[in-house]
Amino acid sequence: MIDQSRIQNLIQAGEGLHLEFKKSRDKLNQDVYQTICAFLNRYGGTLLLGVRDSGRITGIDPSAVAQIKKDFVNTINNPQKIHPPAYLSVEEVQVQDKTVLHVYVPESSQVHRCNGRIFDRNEDGDFDITDNTRLVSNLYQRKQATYSENKVYPYAGLEDLRPDLIDKCRRLAGVWRDGHPWLSMDDMELIKSAQLYKQDPETGKSGLTRAGILLLGNDQVILAAVPHHRTDLILRKVNLDRYDDRDLVRTNLIESYERIMAFIQKHLPDPFHLEGTDRISIRDAIFREVASNILIHREYTNAFPAKLIIERGQVRTENSNKPHGFGVLDPNTFTPFPKNPVIGAFFREIHRADELGSGMRNMMRYGKTFGGEDPQMIEGDAFQIVVKVPEFGVFEEHGEKEASGEVTGEVAGEVTPQVTPQVTPQVTPQVANMLLVLKGEMNRQELQKALGLKDRFHFRDAYIIPGLQSGVIEMTQPNSPKSPTQRYRMTSKGYEVLNKLK
Repeated sequence: MIDQSRIQNLIQAGEGLHLEFKKSRDKLNQDVYQTICAFLNRYGGTLLLGVRDSGRITGIDPSAVAQIKKDFVNTINNPQKIHPPAYLSVEEVQVQDKTVLHVYVPESSQVHRCNGRIFDRNEDGDFDITDNTRLVSNLYQRKQATYSENKVYPYAGLEDLRPDLIDKCRRLAGVWRDGHPWLSMDDMELIKSAQLYKQDPETGKSGLTRAGILLLGNDQVILAAVPHHRTDLILRKVNLDRYDDRDLVRTNLIESYERIMAFIQKHLPDPFHLEGTDRISIRDAIFREVASNILIHREYTNAFPAKLIIERGQVRTENSNKPHGFGVLDPNTFTPFPKNPVIGAFFREIHRADELGSGMRNMMRYGKTFGGEDPQMIEGDAFQIVVKVPEFGVFEEHGEKEASGEVTGEVAGEVTPQVTPQVTPQVTPQVANMLLVLKGEMNRQELQKALGLKDRFHFRDAYIIPGLQSGVIEMTQPNSPKSPTQRYRMTSKGYEVLNKLK
């Protein structure tokens, strides 16, 4: 959350390379999007709406705030206005009893256009460089050199990607957004729209990017393009010299994320937590950000392996990094910097990551409640996160007994037997219990009733989405994910898992 004092400090500094003021009293200025485009193309920056060029705070008309925010979000995600689209959010801040809108624009790994024109930024403001071939060429080369995710592999094409994974991501995007454009695209159109297939500006050859291979590639092409890619998941509580459990993940980033979350859910407790009248999983809220951070913000040209280590009382992560500073980050003053914006944008489309900065705020918000201390983020050549975790149960000489809270009985009188996380690596205990009650085709309400669950959001996040991801259930109407008549049924893979459970 941006506070009033920080906005006042920005205004006192005055407009410059990284800061722009717009009056926007009751509507957006026409040149707002040119500034957004220029920030994206240069080094990022901050846009303050409700402030004159002189620094005088005029504020946004209170009756226009909601409409201005709506117009901004809709337009910034419109590829006909900004291409490729940007994913930005607006924060309201009260300064001197007036409303100022704060927009943080990170530097992008792409070259963006506004209304078909390319804008860049200097100390004097925004300028159109579209017709200056040299400046445009320099811009492309700088992006290519700075962001390694953009490296083009001219001999890698659609045949090197997993069609099942592309379809899975298409369906996930549709779950979270009605009428998502990916639903009507074929596979090549989808990967091009996600900036995963590009032309190398130096050679003129086209191919998959490193981001595309890492996100959707088969394991063979990933190994060929990024041979050192791996994420090491380690449990080290009893055997401190080696490990008690380990998962070496060397696959695409979508399934890597799922395996990280499954490892967390297997080994960490999930204490009961109410927010209002709804139960939420603060464990998953915290480690969703941790998992996505390991994968999105890694420097993939560095052979340093990413690690997530569960120890007594804490979880530590390390991943290679291009630092923009050193030391422990202060969440109150920290400005997020996107390391792999294309990968990050793809994760947000399938709801595996939050908007830049908001996931970190959730981690800080719930971290102390979960483990008794605030999480730490440490910037350096290796980016580190330390999250304190609760310890339940006892540890014995020949093994570990932990009251993990990872049982499926959210309510008293559980309707199915307890299923442990070790039943099958493909499904979580929640999904396993859902399979045990799923008969034929059932809608959400019927499944929740059978499981004794009341919170539909928890049910969606902990049961339905993991079930769809693991391929054990499917929608009866996959092209209309939010249809009121949507039902769910078991797949052949689901029946195989069910037989193992029984």
